[in-house]
Amino acid sequence: MKLCYPVENLWTLLNRNMKFKAVSHSWVALHPQPKGVIQFIGGAFVGTFGTSTFYQHLLKFIYDQQYTIIILPFKFTFNHYQEAGFLITEQYEILPELVRSALLKGYDYQAYLDNHNFYWLGHSIGCKYIALLEGFSALPDKPKERALFLKEILSNTTKPRSEKQINKVILEIEALIQYLQERVNFAKQSIQNQIAQEIILGDKISNLFIKGQISILLAPNNSDTKTALQFEFLANLLDRLGLGVAPTPEETNKLIIKSNLFNKLGLFAFDSDTTAATTVKDFLELIKKPPVEHQVHEAGGHFRPIGTDFFNQVLNIWDIPYAWFRYLARMDSQKPIHLAPLLESPQTRNPELEIRVTNLYDHLYGKN
Repeated sequence: MKLCYPVENLWTLLNRNMKFKAVSHSWVALHPQPKGVIQFIGGAFVGTFGTSTFYQHLLKFIYDQQYTIIILPFKFTFNHYQEAGFLITEQYEILPELVRSALLKGYDYQAYLDNHNFYWLGHSIGCKYIALLEGFSALPDKPKERALFLKEILSNTTKPRSEKQINKVILEIEALIQYLQERVNFAKQSIQNQIAQEIILGDKISNLFIKGQISILLAPNNSDTKTALQFEFLANLLDRLGLGVAPTPEETNKLIIKSNLFNKLGLFAFDSDTTAATTVKDFLELIKKPPVEHQVHEAGGHFRPIGTDFFNQVLNIWDIPYAWFRYLARMDSQKPIHLAPLLESPQTRNPELEIRVTNLYDHLYGKN
């Protein structure tokens, strides 16, 4: 017996199968007819282990709006320059595989041939890595000018870096740029061999990173050593020894301001989120981006974006415990309120978060 489905029902069946496949160091859910690619970087711990489970509801909703999903896991480190470099390298490692896998499955691959179709979504510290990558897009094309650009940032803070530390950062970024240029050439050649078609990547420094790519930050946390460790005494000691987080929040903010980019940025802030409060304030009052129409302010705590499908409900297992832990440990002075319920229906959750994320992507894309 031959089964026939209406087109929209067949489409629904296809979209139910969001299956992640390991590619390079990341996880990819390939969409049959993608209009773009969302590269997702989660928060500490949950952005490294079990990301597809912790953020399942959010990622599945985005996938159903015709996006291929790439989860970029990261390791715990104080060198955020190095880790941001690893994450952008993954984009070029994965790109030829997206085209190859799409060809094998008979899926559409056109969206993968233009880097403006690659978008970013971050939560918590994942947002810092995205901010660094966009900031790097403003680096000059010539090495000497890049060095002056970085020295100006790192030597003009309340706690300036030593010349040795500044030179180390410059050398790391120079090595990253050289490697990225090699991976771009490899990706271009690999894709041209597969489909005999040029891919739009570009050769300038700005195009090596994420200039012109849309990004949305959920509860951004411009993490420092104290945030990473939660122990102030140890954090201060490491900072004094020059072993703490690099770049610091101040250095990151200066990079963002000096770059004068972030024109396709969306930001989500949650009213009971004390972890992201300082970073959100910096974006809105110091950096003065994004504009009001690209800001979303909702109820919830720092882990509001996390949610796992549980029968016909969404299970929010992190928001309440994390907020109360911070209060009981005296990291927060006020009792947490407006947190995500342990269980809620998609009909309640989606208009507050998922729908607003995808609508914001559509709106920001309209600016292209």
